[in-house]
Amino acid sequence: MSSAAGPAPLRGGALAIASVALALGTFMQVLDSTIANVSLPTISGDLGVSSDQGTWVITAFSVANGIGLPITAWLMARFGMVRTFVWSVALFTLASFLCGMAWSLSSLVIFRVLQGGVSGPMIPGSQALLISIFPEERRGAALAIWAITTLVAPVLGPIVGGYISDNYHWSWIFLINVPIGIVSTVFTWRFLANRETPRRKLPIDNVGLGLLVIWVGALQVMLDNGKDADWFSSNSIVILAIISVIGFIAWTIWELTSKSPIVDLSLFANRNFTLGTIALCLGYAVFFANNLLLPLWLQEQLGYTATWAGVVSAPSGLVAIVVTPIAAAFLKRFDARIAATVAFVAFAASYLWRAELTPDASFWAITIPVSVQGVSMGTFFVAMLGILLDGVTSDRIASASGLSNFARIIAGGFAAAITTTLWDYREDLHQTRLVERANSFDPTLSQTLAGLHHLGFSDPQNYGVVLQNIINQSYLMSTLDFFWISGWLSIAMLGLVWLARAPKRTSVHVASE
Repeated sequence: MSSAAGPAPLRGGALAIASVALALGTFMQVLDSTIANVSLPTISGDLGVSSDQGTWVITAFSVANGIGLPITAWLMARFGMVRTFVWSVALFTLASFLCGMAWSLSSLVIFRVLQGGVSGPMIPGSQALLISIFPEERRGAALAIWAITTLVAPVLGPIVGGYISDNYHWSWIFLINVPIGIVSTVFTWRFLANRETPRRKLPIDNVGLGLLVIWVGALQVMLDNGKDADWFSSNSIVILAIISVIGFIAWTIWELTSKSPIVDLSLFANRNFTLGTIALCLGYAVFFANNLLLPLWLQEQLGYTATWAGVVSAPSGLVAIVVTPIAAAFLKRFDARIAATVAFVAFAASYLWRAELTPDASFWAITIPVSVQGVSMGTFFVAMLGILLDGVTSDRIASASGLSNFARIIAGGFAAAITTTLWDYREDLHQTRLVERANSFDPTLSQTLAGLHHLGFSDPQNYGVVLQNIINQSYLMSTLDFFWISGWLSIAMLGLVWLARAPKRTSVHVASE
Protein backbone atom coordinates (compact mmCIF):
# COMPACT_ATOMS: atom_id res chain seq x y z
CA MET A 1 0.00 0.00 0.00
CA SER A 2 1.44 3.33 -0.95
CA SER A 3 1.68 6.10 1.40
CA ALA A 4 -0.01 9.34 0.77
CA ALA A 5 1.83 11.56 -1.63
CA GLY A 6 3.71 14.42 -0.03
CA PRO A 7 5.06 17.66 -1.52
CA ALA A 8 6.91 17.36 -4.80
CA PRO A 9 10.68 16.79 -4.50
CA LEU A 10 12.93 19.83 -4.79
CA ARG A 11 14.94 20.41 -7.94
CA GLY A 12 18.04 22.29 -9.05
CA GLY A 13 19.57 24.96 -6.84
CA ALA A 14 16.88 24.70 -4.17
CA LEU A 15 17.64 21.01 -3.74
CA ALA A 16 21.38 21.65 -3.53
CA ILE A 17 21.12 24.47 -0.97
CA ALA A 18 18.57 22.65 1.19
CA SER A 19 20.70 19.50 1.13
CA VAL A 20 23.78 21.40 2.31
CA ALA A 21 21.76 23.15 5.04
CA LEU A 22 20.42 19.83 6.33
CA ALA A 23 23.83 18.17 6.08
CA LEU A 24 25.40 20.98 8.11
CA GLY A 25 22.97 20.26 10.93
CA THR A 26 24.09 16.62 11.04
CA PHE A 27 27.74 17.57 10.65
CA MET A 28 27.64 20.05 13.52
CA GLN A 29 25.98 17.64 15.94
CA VAL A 30 28.26 14.67 15.14
CA LEU A 31 31.36 16.87 15.19
CA ASP A 32 30.46 18.18 18.63
CA SER A 33 30.05 14.70 20.05
CA THR A 34 33.75 13.97 19.37
CA ILE A 35 35.55 17.32 19.22
CA ALA A 36 35.55 17.86 23.00
CA ASN A 37 37.16 14.48 23.75
CA VAL A 38 40.66 15.41 22.61
CA SER A 39 40.40 18.85 24.25
CA LEU A 40 39.35 17.52 27.65
CA PRO A 41 42.79 17.89 29.33
CA THR A 42 43.00 21.49 28.12
CA ILE A 43 39.48 22.33 29.33
CA SER A 44 40.07 20.70 32.72
CA GLY A 45 43.36 22.52 33.23
CA ASP A 46 41.96 25.91 32.22
CA LEU A 47 38.95 25.55 34.54
CA GLY A 48 41.12 24.32 37.41
CA VAL A 49 39.53 20.89 37.81
CA SER A 50 40.85 17.33 37.63
CA SER A 51 40.58 15.22 34.50
CA ASP A 52 38.04 12.98 36.27
CA GLN A 53 35.83 15.99 36.99
CA GLY A 54 36.32 17.21 33.43
CA THR A 55 34.77 14.05 32.00
CA TRP A 56 31.38 15.43 33.05
CA VAL A 57 31.69 17.66 29.97
CA ILE A 58 31.38 14.49 27.88
CA THR A 59 28.95 12.65 30.16
CA ALA A 60 26.49 15.57 30.34
CA PHE A 61 26.20 15.75 26.56
CA SER A 62 25.91 11.96 26.15
CA VAL A 63 23.13 11.58 28.72
CA ALA A 64 21.07 14.47 27.36
CA ASN A 65 21.55 13.41 23.74
CA GLY A 66 20.66 9.81 24.56
CA ILE A 67 17.35 10.99 26.03
CA GLY A 68 16.58 13.41 23.21
CA LEU A 69 17.16 11.04 20.29
CA PRO A 70 14.38 8.45 20.79
CA ILE A 71 11.64 11.05 21.37
CA THR A 72 12.34 12.73 18.02
CA ALA A 73 9.44 11.05 16.24
CA TRP A 74 6.97 12.23 18.92
CA LEU A 75 8.30 15.81 18.70
CA MET A 76 8.03 15.83 14.90
CA ALA A 77 4.51 14.44 14.95
CA ARG A 78 3.48 17.00 17.57
CA PHE A 79 5.19 20.12 16.19
CA GLY A 80 6.04 19.26 12.57
CA MET A 81 9.22 17.82 11.10
CA VAL A 82 10.66 21.04 9.67
CA ARG A 83 9.84 23.18 12.68
CA THR A 84 11.31 20.60 15.09
CA PHE A 85 14.55 20.33 13.12
CA VAL A 86 14.97 24.09 12.72
CA TRP A 87 14.32 24.78 16.39
CA SER A 88 16.70 21.98 17.34
CA VAL A 89 19.51 23.47 15.24
CA ALA A 90 18.80 27.01 16.47
CA LEU A 91 18.80 25.99 20.14
CA PHE A 92 21.91 23.84 19.61
CA THR A 93 23.65 26.88 18.13
CA LEU A 94 22.66 28.99 21.13
CA ALA A 95 23.82 26.27 23.53
CA SER A 96 27.15 26.06 21.69
CA PHE A 97 27.63 29.81 22.14
CA LEU A 98 26.86 29.47 25.85
CA CYS A 99 29.37 26.59 26.16
CA GLY A 100 32.02 28.82 24.60
CA MET A 101 31.19 31.53 27.15
CA ALA A 102 31.24 29.14 30.15
CA TRP A 103 33.17 30.50 33.15
CA SER A 104 33.33 27.36 35.29
CA LEU A 105 32.93 23.59 35.07
CA SER A 106 29.42 23.79 36.53
CA SER A 107 28.26 26.32 33.94
CA LEU A 108 29.86 24.33 31.11
CA VAL A 109 28.17 21.09 32.24
CA ILE A 110 24.77 22.84 32.43
CA PHE A 111 25.19 24.25 28.92
CA ARG A 112 26.35 20.85 27.63
CA VAL A 113 23.17 19.28 29.05
CA LEU A 114 21.16 21.86 27.12
CA GLN A 115 23.24 21.27 24.01
CA GLY A 116 22.81 17.49 24.16
CA GLY A 117 19.13 17.66 25.01
CA VAL A 118 18.11 19.89 22.10
CA SER A 119 20.34 18.02 19.61
CA GLY A 120 18.21 14.86 19.60
CA PRO A 121 16.17 15.67 16.45
CA MET A 122 19.15 16.91 14.42
CA ILE A 123 20.45 13.60 13.03
CA PRO A 124 17.14 11.76 12.42
CA GLY A 125 15.52 15.02 11.31
CA SER A 126 18.15 15.74 8.69
CA GLN A 127 17.97 12.15 7.47
CA ALA A 128 14.17 12.14 7.13
CA LEU A 129 14.07 15.59 5.49
CA LEU A 130 16.82 14.71 3.02
CA ILE A 131 14.87 11.64 1.99
CA SER A 132 11.69 13.70 1.59
CA ILE A 133 13.18 16.42 -0.66
CA PHE A 134 14.88 14.07 -3.15
CA PRO A 135 13.05 12.31 -5.99
CA GLU A 136 12.53 8.65 -5.17
CA GLU A 137 14.97 7.52 -7.85
CA ARG A 138 17.70 9.68 -6.27
CA ARG A 139 17.20 8.80 -2.63
CA GLY A 140 20.48 6.91 -2.69
CA ALA A 141 22.10 10.32 -3.19
CA ALA A 142 20.23 11.63 -0.14
CA LEU A 143 21.59 8.78 1.96
CA ALA A 144 25.07 9.42 0.54
CA ILE A 145 24.99 13.07 1.64
CA TRP A 146 23.81 12.08 5.11
CA ALA A 147 26.38 9.28 5.40
CA ILE A 148 29.29 11.50 4.33
CA THR A 149 28.53 14.11 6.99
CA THR A 150 27.91 11.44 9.63
CA LEU A 151 31.19 9.66 8.97
CA VAL A 152 33.54 12.52 8.14
CA ALA A 153 32.60 14.59 11.21
CA PRO A 154 34.02 12.03 13.72
CA VAL A 155 37.26 12.00 11.74
CA LEU A 156 37.49 15.80 11.68
CA GLY A 157 36.50 16.11 15.34
CA PRO A 158 39.87 15.01 16.80
CA ILE A 159 41.77 17.00 14.14
CA VAL A 160 39.89 20.24 14.73
CA GLY A 161 39.76 19.73 18.48
CA GLY A 162 43.46 18.93 18.62
CA TYR A 163 44.42 21.91 16.49
CA ILE A 164 42.32 24.30 18.58
CA SER A 165 43.72 22.84 21.80
CA ASP A 166 47.28 23.22 20.53
CA ASN A 167 46.88 26.75 19.15
CA TYR A 168 43.79 28.55 20.51
CA HIS A 169 41.49 28.79 23.51
CA TRP A 170 39.33 25.70 24.05
CA SER A 171 36.13 27.77 23.81
CA TRP A 172 36.50 27.79 20.02
CA ILE A 173 35.62 24.10 19.84
CA PHE A 174 32.09 25.25 20.67
CA LEU A 175 32.05 28.71 19.08
CA ILE A 176 32.83 27.33 15.60
CA ASN A 177 29.30 25.86 15.66
CA VAL A 178 27.71 29.31 15.71
CA PRO A 179 28.19 30.33 12.03
CA ILE A 180 27.47 26.76 10.87
CA GLY A 181 24.28 26.64 12.92
CA ILE A 182 23.06 30.02 11.68
CA VAL A 183 23.54 28.97 8.04
CA SER A 184 21.77 25.64 8.62
CA THR A 185 18.85 27.29 10.47
CA VAL A 186 18.28 30.13 8.00
CA PHE A 187 18.49 28.13 4.79
CA THR A 188 16.57 25.11 6.07
CA TRP A 189 13.65 27.35 7.05
CA ARG A 190 13.95 29.37 3.84
CA PHE A 191 13.60 26.36 1.55
CA LEU A 192 11.57 23.90 3.63
CA ALA A 193 9.12 26.01 5.64
CA ASN A 194 6.41 25.42 3.01
CA ARG A 195 6.96 21.64 3.26
CA GLU A 196 5.94 21.33 6.90
CA THR A 197 4.42 17.98 7.82
CA PRO A 198 0.97 17.74 9.45
CA ARG A 199 0.87 18.24 13.20
CA ARG A 200 -1.13 16.11 15.61
CA LYS A 201 -2.10 16.82 19.22
CA LEU A 202 -0.49 13.75 20.72
CA PRO A 203 -0.70 13.07 24.46
CA ILE A 204 2.58 13.22 26.36
CA ASP A 205 3.74 9.81 27.55
CA ASN A 206 4.95 11.09 30.93
CA VAL A 207 5.63 7.65 32.36
CA GLY A 208 7.56 6.50 29.28
CA LEU A 209 9.58 9.72 29.20
CA GLY A 210 10.34 9.50 32.91
CA LEU A 211 11.51 5.90 32.67
CA LEU A 212 13.61 6.79 29.63
CA VAL A 213 15.34 9.60 31.53
CA ILE A 214 16.04 7.29 34.48
CA TRP A 215 17.53 4.30 32.67
CA VAL A 216 19.45 6.22 29.99
CA GLY A 217 20.83 8.66 32.56
CA ALA A 218 21.93 5.87 34.90
CA LEU A 219 23.45 3.88 32.04
CA GLN A 220 25.45 6.78 30.59
CA VAL A 221 26.81 7.87 33.97
CA MET A 222 27.77 4.26 34.70
CA LEU A 223 29.56 3.85 31.36
CA ASP A 224 31.39 7.17 31.58
CA ASN A 225 32.57 6.70 35.16
CA GLY A 226 32.83 2.91 35.47
CA LYS A 227 36.51 2.61 34.59
CA ASP A 228 37.64 5.29 37.05
CA ALA A 229 35.51 3.70 39.80
CA ASP A 230 36.90 0.20 39.05
CA TRP A 231 33.54 -0.92 37.73
CA PHE A 232 31.51 -3.31 39.87
CA SER A 233 33.84 -3.08 42.85
CA SER A 234 32.18 0.31 43.36
CA ASN A 235 28.79 0.38 45.10
CA SER A 236 27.72 3.43 43.09
CA ILE A 237 28.38 1.64 39.78
CA VAL A 238 26.45 -1.42 40.97
CA ILE A 239 23.49 0.77 41.96
CA LEU A 240 23.57 2.59 38.61
CA ALA A 241 23.67 -0.75 36.76
CA ILE A 242 20.66 -2.06 38.70
CA ILE A 243 18.72 1.16 38.08
CA SER A 244 19.49 1.08 34.35
CA VAL A 245 18.52 -2.59 33.92
CA ILE A 246 15.28 -2.33 35.91
CA GLY A 247 14.47 1.00 34.28
CA PHE A 248 15.05 -0.41 30.80
CA ILE A 249 12.82 -3.44 31.42
CA ALA A 250 10.05 -1.29 32.88
CA TRP A 251 10.35 1.23 30.02
CA THR A 252 10.22 -1.52 27.38
CA ILE A 253 7.10 -3.09 28.91
CA TRP A 254 5.42 0.29 29.22
CA GLU A 255 6.20 1.38 25.66
CA LEU A 256 4.97 -1.90 24.18
CA THR A 257 1.67 -1.72 26.08
CA SER A 258 1.00 2.03 26.06
CA LYS A 259 -1.66 3.41 23.70
CA SER A 260 0.49 6.47 22.96
CA PRO A 261 4.15 5.41 23.40
CA ILE A 262 6.78 8.10 23.14
CA VAL A 263 9.05 5.62 21.29
CA ASP A 264 7.65 3.26 18.65
CA LEU A 265 9.24 -0.08 19.58
CA SER A 266 6.88 -1.91 17.20
CA LEU A 267 9.42 -1.10 14.47
CA PHE A 268 11.38 -4.09 15.73
CA ALA A 269 8.64 -6.33 14.34
CA ASN A 270 10.22 -5.54 10.96
CA ARG A 271 12.92 -8.18 10.45
CA ASN A 272 15.21 -5.96 8.40
CA PHE A 273 14.90 -3.06 10.81
CA THR A 274 15.90 -5.32 13.72
CA LEU A 275 18.82 -7.04 11.98
CA GLY A 276 19.95 -3.82 10.30
CA THR A 277 19.91 -1.93 13.59
CA ILE A 278 21.86 -4.66 15.37
CA ALA A 279 24.47 -4.74 12.58
CA LEU A 280 24.59 -0.93 12.57
CA CYS A 281 25.18 -0.85 16.33
CA LEU A 282 27.86 -3.55 16.38
CA GLY A 283 29.70 -2.21 13.34
CA TYR A 284 29.59 1.34 14.66
CA ALA A 285 30.71 0.22 18.12
CA VAL A 286 33.84 -1.41 16.71
CA PHE A 287 34.49 1.59 14.42
CA PHE A 288 33.96 4.06 17.27
CA ALA A 289 36.19 2.05 19.61
CA ASN A 290 39.05 2.04 17.12
CA ASN A 291 38.62 5.76 16.44
CA LEU A 292 38.90 6.31 20.19
CA LEU A 293 41.84 3.99 20.82
CA LEU A 294 44.14 4.97 17.95
CA PRO A 295 44.58 8.68 18.86
CA LEU A 296 44.90 7.70 22.53
CA TRP A 297 47.73 5.29 21.75
CA LEU A 298 49.46 7.70 19.38
CA GLN A 299 49.45 10.52 21.92
CA GLU A 300 50.20 8.61 25.11
CA GLN A 301 52.73 6.10 23.80
CA LEU A 302 54.17 7.35 20.51
CA GLY A 303 54.43 11.04 21.38
CA TYR A 304 52.08 12.42 18.73
CA THR A 305 50.52 15.82 19.34
CA ALA A 306 46.72 16.05 19.42
CA THR A 307 46.78 17.60 15.95
CA TRP A 308 48.93 14.91 14.35
CA ALA A 309 47.01 12.13 16.06
CA GLY A 310 43.93 13.48 14.29
CA VAL A 311 45.73 13.90 10.97
CA VAL A 312 46.46 10.15 10.88
CA SER A 313 42.74 9.51 10.31
CA ALA A 314 42.19 12.34 7.82
CA PRO A 315 42.87 10.29 4.63
CA SER A 316 40.18 7.79 5.62
CA GLY A 317 37.66 10.64 5.60
CA LEU A 318 38.77 11.68 2.12
CA VAL A 319 38.42 8.10 0.88
CA ALA A 320 34.94 7.95 2.41
CA ILE A 321 33.87 11.12 0.57
CA VAL A 322 34.89 9.54 -2.75
CA VAL A 323 33.39 6.10 -2.03
CA THR A 324 30.01 7.11 -0.55
CA PRO A 325 28.39 8.41 -3.79
CA ILE A 326 29.60 5.26 -5.55
CA ALA A 327 28.04 3.11 -2.84
CA ALA A 328 24.76 5.03 -3.11
CA ALA A 329 24.68 4.46 -6.88
CA PHE A 330 25.52 0.79 -6.27
CA LEU A 331 22.42 0.36 -4.12
CA LYS A 332 20.19 1.41 -7.02
CA ARG A 333 21.35 -1.62 -8.99
CA PHE A 334 22.48 -4.23 -6.49
CA ASP A 335 21.61 -5.83 -3.15
CA ALA A 336 22.43 -3.62 -0.13
CA ARG A 337 23.74 -6.73 1.62
CA ILE A 338 26.59 -6.87 -0.89
CA ALA A 339 27.55 -3.29 -0.06
CA ALA A 340 27.39 -4.18 3.65
CA THR A 341 29.68 -7.13 2.99
CA VAL A 342 32.19 -4.82 1.30
CA ALA A 343 32.02 -2.51 4.33
CA PHE A 344 32.66 -5.22 6.91
CA VAL A 345 35.41 -6.89 4.84
CA ALA A 346 37.16 -3.53 4.43
CA PHE A 347 36.78 -2.86 8.16
CA ALA A 348 38.33 -6.27 8.89
CA ALA A 349 41.19 -5.68 6.44
CA SER A 350 41.97 -2.29 7.99
CA TYR A 351 41.95 -3.61 11.57
CA LEU A 352 43.93 -6.79 10.82
CA TRP A 353 46.50 -4.81 8.83
CA ARG A 354 46.97 -2.50 11.83
CA ALA A 355 47.47 -5.59 14.01
CA GLU A 356 50.82 -6.01 12.21
CA LEU A 357 52.23 -2.62 13.30
CA THR A 358 55.65 -2.50 14.94
CA PRO A 359 57.04 -0.18 17.66
CA ASP A 360 58.94 1.89 15.09
CA ALA A 361 56.00 2.20 12.66
CA SER A 362 56.20 5.38 10.58
CA PHE A 363 53.40 7.88 10.09
CA TRP A 364 52.50 6.35 6.71
CA ALA A 365 52.74 2.78 8.00
CA ILE A 366 49.90 3.73 10.38
CA THR A 367 47.96 6.01 8.03
CA ILE A 368 47.70 3.65 5.04
CA PRO A 369 45.87 0.83 6.90
CA VAL A 370 43.61 3.46 8.50
CA SER A 371 42.85 4.82 5.01
CA VAL A 372 41.44 1.42 4.00
CA GLN A 373 38.80 2.09 6.65
CA GLY A 374 37.57 4.91 4.39
CA VAL A 375 36.14 2.29 2.00
CA SER A 376 34.12 0.91 4.92
CA MET A 377 33.03 4.35 6.04
CA GLY A 378 31.81 5.13 2.55
CA THR A 379 29.66 2.01 2.27
CA PHE A 380 28.71 1.10 5.84
CA PHE A 381 26.05 3.68 6.72
CA VAL A 382 24.50 3.71 3.25
CA ALA A 383 24.23 -0.08 3.23
CA MET A 384 22.90 -0.29 6.81
CA LEU A 385 20.26 2.35 6.12
CA GLY A 386 19.27 0.55 2.93
CA ILE A 387 18.66 -2.59 4.97
CA LEU A 388 17.05 -1.22 8.14
CA LEU A 389 14.74 1.25 6.35
CA ASP A 390 13.50 -1.41 3.92
CA GLY A 391 9.74 -1.60 4.22
CA VAL A 392 9.49 1.42 6.54
CA THR A 393 6.75 3.78 5.36
CA SER A 394 7.48 7.48 4.89
CA ASP A 395 5.49 8.49 7.97
CA ARG A 396 7.67 6.25 10.16
CA ILE A 397 11.10 7.14 8.76
CA ALA A 398 11.73 9.79 11.43
CA SER A 399 10.80 7.28 14.14
CA ALA A 400 12.98 4.56 12.61
CA SER A 401 15.88 6.96 12.19
CA GLY A 402 15.61 8.26 15.74
CA LEU A 403 15.37 4.77 17.24
CA SER A 404 18.26 3.31 15.20
CA ASN A 405 20.49 6.30 15.93
CA PHE A 406 19.58 6.12 19.61
CA ALA A 407 20.67 2.47 19.65
CA ARG A 408 23.85 3.44 17.78
CA ILE A 409 24.73 6.11 20.37
CA ILE A 410 24.16 3.65 23.24
CA ALA A 411 26.40 1.13 21.44
CA GLY A 412 29.08 3.81 21.13
CA GLY A 413 28.87 4.43 24.88
CA PHE A 414 29.40 0.74 25.60
CA ALA A 415 32.27 0.65 23.09
CA ALA A 416 34.07 3.56 24.74
CA ALA A 417 33.77 2.02 28.21
CA ILE A 418 34.83 -1.46 27.12
CA THR A 419 37.70 -0.19 24.96
CA THR A 420 39.59 1.79 27.57
CA THR A 421 39.04 -0.91 30.21
CA LEU A 422 40.15 -3.74 27.91
CA TRP A 423 43.16 -1.71 26.72
CA ASP A 424 44.46 -1.17 30.25
CA TYR A 425 43.65 -4.75 31.30
CA ARG A 426 45.60 -6.25 28.39
CA GLU A 427 48.48 -3.82 29.06
CA ASP A 428 48.68 -5.00 32.66
CA LEU A 429 48.69 -8.62 31.50
CA HIS A 430 51.44 -8.08 28.92
CA GLN A 431 53.50 -5.98 31.34
CA THR A 432 53.36 -8.70 33.97
CA ARG A 433 54.58 -11.30 31.48
CA LEU A 434 57.38 -9.09 30.15
CA VAL A 435 58.58 -8.22 33.66
CA GLU A 436 58.65 -11.93 34.56
CA ARG A 437 60.93 -12.56 31.59
CA ALA A 438 63.18 -9.57 32.36
CA ASN A 439 65.54 -11.15 34.91
CA SER A 440 69.29 -11.42 35.39
CA PHE A 441 69.41 -14.47 33.12
CA ASP A 442 67.92 -12.58 30.16
CA PRO A 443 70.83 -11.79 27.76
CA THR A 444 68.85 -9.03 26.02
CA LEU A 445 68.24 -7.22 29.31
CA SER A 446 71.87 -7.64 30.33
CA GLN A 447 73.08 -6.14 27.04
CA THR A 448 70.62 -3.25 27.34
CA LEU A 449 71.70 -2.42 30.90
CA ALA A 450 75.36 -2.63 29.92
CA GLY A 451 74.78 -0.27 27.01
CA LEU A 452 72.94 2.24 29.19
CA HIS A 453 75.65 2.01 31.85
CA HIS A 454 78.27 2.69 29.18
CA LEU A 455 76.35 5.87 28.25
CA GLY A 456 76.68 7.10 31.83
CA PHE A 457 73.28 6.13 33.25
CA SER A 458 73.10 5.15 36.90
CA ASP A 459 71.49 1.84 37.93
CA PRO A 460 68.16 3.48 38.97
CA GLN A 461 68.09 5.36 35.66
CA ASN A 462 68.86 2.15 33.77
CA TYR A 463 65.93 0.33 35.35
CA GLY A 464 63.68 3.35 34.80
CA VAL A 465 64.46 3.33 31.08
CA VAL A 466 63.89 -0.42 30.85
CA LEU A 467 60.60 -0.19 32.72
CA GLN A 468 59.36 2.58 30.43
CA ASN A 469 60.24 0.48 27.39
CA ILE A 470 58.34 -2.46 28.90
CA ILE A 471 55.28 -0.24 29.44
CA ASN A 472 55.45 1.08 25.86
CA GLN A 473 55.80 -2.46 24.53
CA SER A 474 52.89 -3.64 26.69
CA TYR A 475 50.60 -0.92 25.37
CA LEU A 476 51.67 -1.75 21.82
CA MET A 477 50.81 -5.41 22.35
CA SER A 478 47.49 -4.46 23.96
CA THR A 479 46.67 -2.18 21.03
CA LEU A 480 47.51 -4.89 18.50
CA ASP A 481 45.30 -7.32 20.44
CA PHE A 482 42.43 -4.87 20.12
CA PHE A 483 42.97 -4.43 16.37
CA TRP A 484 43.04 -8.21 15.93
CA ILE A 485 39.81 -8.69 17.89
CA SER A 486 38.14 -5.87 15.92
CA GLY A 487 39.08 -7.48 12.61
CA TRP A 488 37.55 -10.84 13.44
CA LEU A 489 34.45 -9.26 14.97
CA SER A 490 33.89 -7.42 11.69
CA ILE A 491 34.02 -10.68 9.77
CA ALA A 492 31.61 -12.31 12.23
CA MET A 493 29.05 -9.53 11.64
CA LEU A 494 28.61 -10.65 8.04
CA GLY A 495 26.26 -13.35 9.30
CA LEU A 496 23.82 -10.74 10.60
CA VAL A 497 23.74 -8.95 7.27
CA TRP A 498 22.82 -12.06 5.30
CA LEU A 499 20.09 -13.06 7.74
CA ALA A 500 18.17 -9.99 6.52
CA ARG A 501 15.94 -10.30 3.49
CA ALA A 502 17.13 -8.69 0.27
CA PRO A 503 16.08 -5.00 0.35
CA LYS A 504 14.46 -3.46 -2.69
CA ARG A 505 16.95 -1.52 -4.74
CA THR A 506 15.38 1.91 -4.38
CA SER A 507 17.42 2.19 -1.13
CA VAL A 508 14.59 3.76 0.87
CA HIS A 509 10.94 2.94 0.48
CA VAL A 510 7.88 5.01 1.04
CA ALA A 511 5.49 2.14 0.65
CA SER A 512 4.88 -1.07 2.53
CA GLU A 513 3.49 -4.27 1.16
